[in-house]
Amino acid sequence: MKASDVRALSADQLNDELAKLKKEQFNLRFQKATGQLEKTARFNEVRKDIARIKTIARQKAADAKA
Repeated sequence: MKASDVRALSADQLNDELAKLKKEQFNLRFQKATGQLEKTARFNEVRKDIARIKTIARQKAADAKA
């Protein structure tokens, strides 16, 4: 997910996307523990997407207060 795509989302959509990614991250961790994980690179992609969403959400919150 690109940063420009994330910036276009509203606060509610950001929260929904964050919840979805956290659920996917949990599933990936579970697959890794059981030895069923095929796309190991996806784990890092999800982590970076979560960080990107949190960063942009924080920026939007700061802009709303200013």
